[in-house]
Amino acid sequence: MTNPANAIRVGTMISASAGQAATRIGQIADLGFESFEPFFWQTTNGQDLTDLGKRCREAIGDRDITISTIGMFGNPLEEEELDLQTLQGWKDCIDNAHHFGATCVAGFTGRVRGKPLPESLPRYRHIWSELGRRAADKGVKIAFENCAMDGNWQTGDWNIAHNPDAWELMFNETPDDHIGLEWEPCHQMVYLIDPLPQIRKWASKIFHVHGKDATIRWDVIREHGIFGKEKFVLMRTPGFGDSNWTDIISELRLAGWSGSIDIEGWHDPVYRDALEMTGQVHGLNYLKRCRGGTFVTDPQ
Repeated sequence: MTNPANAIRVGTMISASAGQAATRIGQIADLGFESFEPFFWQTTNGQDLTDLGKRCREAIGDRDITISTIGMFGNPLEEEELDLQTLQGWKDCIDNAHHFGATCVAGFTGRVRGKPLPESLPRYRHIWSELGRRAADKGVKIAFENCAMDGNWQTGDWNIAHNPDAWELMFNETPDDHIGLEWEPCHQMVYLIDPLPQIRKWASKIFHVHGKDATIRWDVIREHGIFGKEKFVLMRTPGFGDSNWTDIISELRLAGWSGSIDIEGWHDPVYRDALEMTGQVHGLNYLKRCRGGTFVTDPQ
């Protein structure tokens, strides 16, 4: 019998920018991760993605581990040299996703730098209509991460897909069924948005989930507000933050969602550096428990 618990897998992100993705997968594949998301930062550095995908799958071997999504993070809407490399990286990832076994490519929308968010929409429509057609031809979904990258409605450098009001505008420009979100509760909590009702409204557009959480420091907000010198929110590895991932996964299941929750590490202020993998494996086991724990077959 197919294990229905694995309709939602729990894994982690793997940096692919430096050419060590396959090696890294081999190092941590036996720690219990059920999926990996190899990702690039701004550029693929000229890597042969056909070969990289093959090596990543070879590193997984016969383990029950999948790669559903690969990431390409940068600003494909602007035209500086690295931006153009990001745009080319999106094309290459879309064209080569199948070599990884992936059916989704995720990253930032990009943004017209320093301008109010709506001023990015014409450029967004131009770039993503073309990339959307390319992805459709390859049977690939596109998922936008909901990270503001320190931007807001008035200005920013990287991404417009960080707010549900922006999603309404974006998906009006690109109404394609295969263009959606790489969602996580953390980036909504940074805006003091409750993530649970958001799942109920947007589940059909959530193609991939990042395992990242947040701790909202309400005492800091009450004393200093959100624009003072004290941090009012901390990004956390799941299991250390405020989110109830049992409720999050339950809402995803109720919506009929299936896919991977890949932990995005390197942000927790406590479980980082020497404690990075300790925190990630804790998050992995925590999310598995929130998923319902070990699947038990009814003997009847």
